[in-house]
Amino acid sequence: MSTVSWITARGLFGRRRFLLLFPLPVLLVGLAVLARSAGVDAAQWGQPVVYGLGLGVLLPVTALIVGTGVLGSEIDDGTLLHILTKPLPRWQIVLPKLAVATGVTALTVAVPLYVAGVLAESVRFGLGLAAASAVGALAYSAFFLALSLLTRRPVLLGLVYVLIWEGLLTNIVSGTRTLSVQQYVVTLTDRMAPSVLLDGSVSLPVAIVMTVLFTLGFTALAIRRLRTFSVAGETS
Repeated sequence: MSTVSWITARGLFGRRRFLLLFPLPVLLVGLAVLARSAGVDAAQWGQPVVYGLGLGVLLPVTALIVGTGVLGSEIDDGTLLHILTKPLPRWQIVLPKLAVATGVTALTVAVPLYVAGVLAESVRFGLGLAAASAVGALAYSAFFLALSLLTRRPVLLGLVYVLIWEGLLTNIVSGTRTLSVQQYVVTLTDRMAPSVLLDGSVSLPVAIVMTVLFTLGFTALAIRRLRTFSVAGETS
């Protein structure tokens, strides 16, 4: 498993795709520092920056880039076929890749969100954002990793989920919020560090249970899909 993790990390950090992870964290911290330095009331910039940009864009987009990359790139260049010829249980391939995707996403997102949270309100709020975003990174990564095995266009479908489902429908149809990782993260943050900047719209039990179901369900789906993955590298 450590070998698979190493190969995954080396492949991920060695690709240009990894450079796409930097602009959004820099923008998030830059906006927070600029607003704080200018003396703007956090009530005016905190929600758009922390919730709108941080939890609404930075977290899911980073998870999408990384989650679809840990397997998607190997499907494209044929490396996955070499891995599949090894006598390894499929879960020993999926779990290390999920761990790498979660770790990279969590690190990329948690640090700037912590900084923005501290500047907007308090250290406790920053820590709450960092912890909840790490949990969200796990759920998002499981979802996007499975998506990379289920379709030829995982990034496109991932963007549909992030932009249409989470960005649009959850603001119009309240029932869709129970299937939104973003809302789970908001609720977890709000319970760990209550703030006027965030308002969890799903209950804590729902957030916890659905996060677990998202993670376990899509991880199991990825393992099952990998077991039946075509030798020709075809996905449906």
